[in-house]
Amino acid sequence: MNNTTQKLSFKEKLGYSLGDTASHFVWDMVGFWLLFFYTDVYGISAAAAGTIMLVARFWDMAIDPIIGVVSDRTNTRWGKFRPYILFGAIPYAILAILTFTTPNFGEVGKVIYAGATYVLLMTAYATINLPYSALGAVMTDDTYERAGLNTFRFIAGFSGQFIVTGLALTLAKYFGNGNKAQGFQYTVFLFAALSLVFFFITFQTTKERVQPPKAQKNSLKEDIGNLFKNKAWVILALVGIISFIMFAMQNAAIAYYFKYYLGREDNVQLFNVVGTVALIVALPLSKPLAKRFGNKNVFIGSSLISGLFFILIYLARVQDITTIYVFNIIAKMAYAPAVPLLWTMIADSADYGEWKSGRRSTGLYFSAAVFAQKAGWGIGAAIAGWILTLSQFVPNIAQTDTAITGIKLLVSVIPGILYMSCAIFMIFYKIDKKTTDQMKIDLDKRRE
Repeated sequence: MNNTTQKLSFKEKLGYSLGDTASHFVWDMVGFWLLFFYTDVYGISAAAAGTIMLVARFWDMAIDPIIGVVSDRTNTRWGKFRPYILFGAIPYAILAILTFTTPNFGEVGKVIYAGATYVLLMTAYATINLPYSALGAVMTDDTYERAGLNTFRFIAGFSGQFIVTGLALTLAKYFGNGNKAQGFQYTVFLFAALSLVFFFITFQTTKERVQPPKAQKNSLKEDIGNLFKNKAWVILALVGIISFIMFAMQNAAIAYYFKYYLGREDNVQLFNVVGTVALIVALPLSKPLAKRFGNKNVFIGSSLISGLFFILIYLARVQDITTIYVFNIIAKMAYAPAVPLLWTMIADSADYGEWKSGRRSTGLYFSAAVFAQKAGWGIGAAIAGWILTLSQFVPNIAQTDTAITGIKLLVSVIPGILYMSCAIFMIFYKIDKKTTDQMKIDLDKRRE
């Protein structure tokens, strides 16, 4: 058996997956709680907080391709991508703590501090997470092994989300003892310490197997040209932008939905936990569904069903709490199989680029895809802040009907429509099972 297509061991899959748990500790603290932390704990206006998040994301996007290009050209005894996991872990942990620290610098000073620490945190996150994502594509060249590896990854990743969404507020109350700012800081300190341990395990247990062609010469211009000629990758990038706008909006608004619409602020943790459990339960369906129906068809079905049930949440009244939970569970279970498949298809698109051009640039493909997704995340978080402002939202008071409508739209109709629209783009994705099988045969011959 070709070394690049060998079956990955349980130990290697588990070790790799813990890196996504560590990544989710920051990603989900930012996605679920940072906007709320800025407005209701640190005392920054919603508009300023939304703008900070947008600016930071655009900076993050600007450095993503640089990291991808540099990591593609990195050659060490540890490989191309693993060194970034090892050496990026400590800055990542320190900056996470600083981002959730609240020095009293005055109104303008707070905005500057929040913006600076968030920008630096996103820089550290990109430096470690982009090579981590690309690593999964070079551990094996088999699309179904990749689907299995990414299933492990996202079970572990959503376990991290489970911890953050289910325990962050409880931990903040425990550590803060009435001081919310201290509580958030100590909670993030705990998550940062765990991240260091998990990233080290990922580094120790993984191996890079898929290498670029030996005769390949450095040509950034050619690599970028091939990237944008790759229609499959372009489609996945567009889907990434749209879906991450949806995720960012919904995640940023859910705390407001429970606090100001349902009047059950503490219940948001349980809601997030139940949704995350639904995701984790349905994730293992990804690989068997992909084998039976194909990556593309599973993704289309996932986006249509999930988007529909997100939209239906808007119809639920305050007293319909059970209905809200049921709709969210169905939406999350329908959405789950598409999560690992998106990353599997990005890896397949990198293979497709090598198949067509004879050049491999895994880091560039993943960094550019993450660039698109972060653009969506930044846009979605900013839109959430702006819609709250346009809806006349004022923190820590009873909200007007206009503000409540804005909050409800952010967690239901707008993200639901956006996610359903991804199905339209995926119709034009052309890498099917026949193509992946032929790519594997041809690339194996070239590598041998």
